[in-house]
Amino acid sequence: KAGANLSNLTGNLTNQDRYKNKLGFLGGALLNVGLVQDLLSIQPEVLFSQKGFKYTNQTFGPLNYSGDRTYNYIDVPVLLKVKGSGLFFEAGPQYSYLLNVRDNSTTTYNGTPIGNSSGTQNLDRVNRNEIGYAAGLGFEASSGVFIGVRYNGSFTDFAKEGYQDSDVRNARNSVFQASLGFLLPAK
Repeated sequence: KAGANLSNLTGNLTNQDRYKNKLGFLGGALLNVGLVQDLLSIQPEVLFSQKGFKYTNQTFGPLNYSGDRTYNYIDVPVLLKVKGSGLFFEAGPQYSYLLNVRDNSTTTYNGTPIGNSSGTQNLDRVNRNEIGYAAGLGFEASSGVFIGVRYNGSFTDFAKEGYQDSDVRNARNSVFQASLGFLLPAK
């Protein structure tokens, strides 16, 4: 399956309006194991998932910083899937592992661009292991082609305990996903 993420931070954030939604890619493989005929199944997945946010108006006097931050994760949801007449609902727990963080920013002085930066960020202050949940719905054709939308939330705070940046201290990932995929028929 493959698709797109629309992600941001949620939680008890300072200046929350400074963080904007960011688009990212998702793709990977899944296995659908039937439990009760065509009605109930369990579906583990392994997905590469880009999460993150855009930030704007981070002002320090005449200096202004804006840009985006991308968090590349491996997501492993294990979903219970209920299907009827092609429509399905799925929900379950999700484990995520943070691979890396990439930051792209632009600096302006009194509105004039003075610099751009791009690079990977240090992971010492963030939780690389995340526990969360996923829930979604969609349509699966008899041919195995499916389309779905899903929400992923996190129970784990993004920053490690003692992280000094108060803006994201109590932040968690919040992700809406849309995907298209194909289930290979069982033999």
